[in-house]
Amino acid sequence: MIDAVLFDLDGTLIDTAPDMGAALNNLLIEENLEPLPLTTIRPLVSQGGLVLTRLGFAGKVPDAEIEPLRLRYLDHYHAIVADESRLFDGYSEILDELEARSIPWGIVTNKPEWLTHPLLEQLDLAPRTGVVIGGDTLEQRKPHPLPLQVAAERLGVSCNNCIYVGDDERDIVAGKAANMKTLVATYGYIEDAASIGAWQADGVIDHPRDLLGHPLLGLS
Repeated sequence: MIDAVLFDLDGTLIDTAPDMGAALNNLLIEENLEPLPLTTIRPLVSQGGLVLTRLGFAGKVPDAEIEPLRLRYLDHYHAIVADESRLFDGYSEILDELEARSIPWGIVTNKPEWLTHPLLEQLDLAPRTGVVIGGDTLEQRKPHPLPLQVAAERLGVSCNNCIYVGDDERDIVAGKAANMKTLVATYGYIEDAASIGAWQADGVIDHPRDLLGHPLLGLS
């Protein structure tokens, strides 16, 4: 049986697209620009604030202005970090089941800690997570394997006996490099679904509830 399950955050464990999208649109409106539909923003949410800022201001400002706009975007996002964000449907039961079976779970994300921790606290997840590694916790971030290796170490388990679930290619690259089993969350923020096969993950889950019955987890 697997000793621990680790999750990416945005697009895997929590649906943060409504708040990340709203933050971008709040910034666009502040700059007297038209807001974007969430359907345009959603596929890029897992790629972070820089990509979203570039999406919103593509062709509208010089490249030199993107970084200051990104910092303002993050401030907008921090102000509404958990207004509409929620666990993906099914994860409440999944986390309950993992805890009932004494299987620790944790989060490894590229989201910085100053945004990650308030989100988890407001969703009442902070006391439940066995470990949280943000994008600025260590000197490396995904796709480097170090964040996953440190997460396993802090949980007191072997990487070989961990599953990492993510919705971006860098999640799978990092998981494989850390010698973990990897699952692609196809319900997440994946820009090009046709590319998933090339990631060479150990499996896919099309819905969060597929995790509990997946052979890699070994619960059934």
